[in-house]
Amino acid sequence: MTTLSRPPLLGSGRDRVEGQLKVSGRAPYPNDFSYPDMAHAVLLGSTVGAGRVTGIDTVEAERAPGVIGVITHLNAGPLQRAPVTPLGVSPPAPLQDDVIFHYGQHVAVVVAETFEEATEAARLIRVDYEPAETILEVDDPLATHRTNPWGRDAQRGDVSRALSAADVVVDQTYLTCDNTNNPMGLLTTVARWQGDTLLVNNSTQWVSLEQTSLAAAFGIPEDRVNVSAPYVGGGFGAGLRVWPHVVLAALAARKTGRPVKLVLTRPQMFTAVGHRPKGKQRVRIGARRDGQLVAIDHEALTATAIDDDNFEPTAAVSAAAYACPNASTRDTQARLNIPVPNSMRAPGTATGNYALECAMDELAYALGMDPLDLRLRNDATIHPQLGLPWSSRAMKECLLHGADLFGWSRRTPEPGSMRQGNVLIGYGLAAVAYPWFRARCGARATVRGDGTAYVCSAGTEIGNGAYTVFSQLSAELLGLDVGQVTFGLGDSSMPRAPQTGGSGLTSSVGSAVYEACRRLIGDFLALVADDTDSPLRGCSVDDVEVDRGVIRRRDDPARGESYGDILARHGLAELTAEGESVPAQAKELGMAPAGAFGAKYVEVQVDRDLGRLRVARAVSVIDGGRILNEKTSVSQIIGGAVGGIGMALLEETVSDEPSGRIATATLGDYLVPVNADVPEMQVAFVGSPDPANPIGTKGIGEIGLVGIAPAVANAVFHATGRRIRSLPITIEKVL
Repeated sequence: MTTLSRPPLLGSGRDRVEGQLKVSGRAPYPNDFSYPDMAHAVLLGSTVGAGRVTGIDTVEAERAPGVIGVITHLNAGPLQRAPVTPLGVSPPAPLQDDVIFHYGQHVAVVVAETFEEATEAARLIRVDYEPAETILEVDDPLATHRTNPWGRDAQRGDVSRALSAADVVVDQTYLTCDNTNNPMGLLTTVARWQGDTLLVNNSTQWVSLEQTSLAAAFGIPEDRVNVSAPYVGGGFGAGLRVWPHVVLAALAARKTGRPVKLVLTRPQMFTAVGHRPKGKQRVRIGARRDGQLVAIDHEALTATAIDDDNFEPTAAVSAAAYACPNASTRDTQARLNIPVPNSMRAPGTATGNYALECAMDELAYALGMDPLDLRLRNDATIHPQLGLPWSSRAMKECLLHGADLFGWSRRTPEPGSMRQGNVLIGYGLAAVAYPWFRARCGARATVRGDGTAYVCSAGTEIGNGAYTVFSQLSAELLGLDVGQVTFGLGDSSMPRAPQTGGSGLTSSVGSAVYEACRRLIGDFLALVADDTDSPLRGCSVDDVEVDRGVIRRRDDPARGESYGDILARHGLAELTAEGESVPAQAKELGMAPAGAFGAKYVEVQVDRDLGRLRVARAVSVIDGGRILNEKTSVSQIIGGAVGGIGMALLEETVSDEPSGRIATATLGDYLVPVNADVPEMQVAFVGSPDPANPIGTKGIGEIGLVGIAPAVANAVFHATGRRIRSLPITIEKVL
């Protein structure tokens, strides 16, 4: 089945189909939902970092104006933690006992007529604690450790022997700090019950997981839970789990018998919805004198919460990054008295790539090689761990095209050798990859008698352009114009979909849309299979093409029928089909499914006297497979690169010791890049459609961030001769 006779709808830089709704304020975000008789909930957090609640006095709060109820561990009742499933992991159920694991942990929720009344009443609650010693650092001897529970550690060859025999060895430790996701929109939950059915509007990136988890929490069937999130104002991973405040909003609605809205405050965004965990990484790389790698050893120790099961492989990125016969990667977690960490854009990969690519830069200098040449020499043309050919890989093209766009050849190799007056100039690069991800999911496609179509899946739109690319894809597959297609997202009543995160939504949902549209064409053909009046009689899907709402014979395009004519002749108002994306594994494919690859080039400028550092230019060249919409794709890469600048230079979530209180829990204290921090950026795409899925795409939502931090760090060394091995790179470290 193909579509012909008109310009392709895919690849072109089309405007967002939902753009007018957003700029006019008509896109319904979770905070926009309001219901009759709605109450407001406010959370109270612990003021100790570990210990127990020994007493809690809510009498004064309950008597305060407008208060409907106060919920604590004494009256919350039993709630279940959702089991670990292929859909993900949920944090422990809230308010089930008196144990405190971290500062800011929810100890009470107040429900009142207004937000202001609930906020004031929460201040009246008196809580007594029996504090315990807090464990806040990964290298604290009191911290308990757990090794990789997800089977992501890798081993091949004899690393110790290869390192001993190497001509040159780099052995360094790199430190990364806590980062916090901080979407502009505060995460919001609006919950209401209709009988024993729970209805939720929520800032979630994963409505299917939320449906499963809330059903488990309240012990009700999944079909008694509906989660709606048609638009979410950013997330960067903060919406990928079913957080305790979501459960508490639903609990408050059940106890009060009223709809309840709960909006997190900005400080609560630092303690209630995850963060990128800090960690320590040791990287050892051995090479021959000619630059050929002989061994990579990468071990990572990262932070996790004492009572959580989330795991974020960090060292794993090094297993398949380069052609190297001997490699070992190991991930360990230290359990700390901290809020639950969670995915933050490019989780694990961003931090692991930072350490690996800084170490590769150090190796290049130790060898006296151009850092670009070192990476080209060790390009992995087959998957190093699996021994299979990649489904596609344009890493060399990324590196070489990026070098041309950036002007890498103008670089002089000696650190500190490039200057403009009192400003030191540095060039840095990083090679990057983001792993393949495609999940089982579904889509539903309907064509109506008027020739319009409705297609849907339960994925969410978080500003990533999902509505637009799925509308384009559906229109292309059904032979319609984009304006004739409405795409539905963000409701758990739609066919199940994976998270909007992990850079897999487009390939997963897109593959399901492909199958649904193909089956729908097949169902139209089935209607006319024995119809002597139809020119399509006896045709299969592979025998036809679709264009402008008409199904045409491929062997004779002049012969065909419109959707509307077929439906009318058979007395139907519409026809619907469902499709499912079922990912194949590497052995089934006979190749290693490839994620996105890329190269990042950065120029930094450093004031010699003040240590003031800024990124002056950034070039990103990406192998993203088939690009469905170049305009939104460029936007994705630029947005990720801005986040990478934040990771490199600005962002650090600081905790007070010994309490664990977040000291930077406002956007006045936690620095994120603003317009003045964002340099000239250039983005280019190379490569070809990837055969691992039927639409040829790879995920690009996160690879934009990966590699920026090490490219900046490497450029700082080139500019100053100072090797900084901890993030963020601040003026104090430069001086």
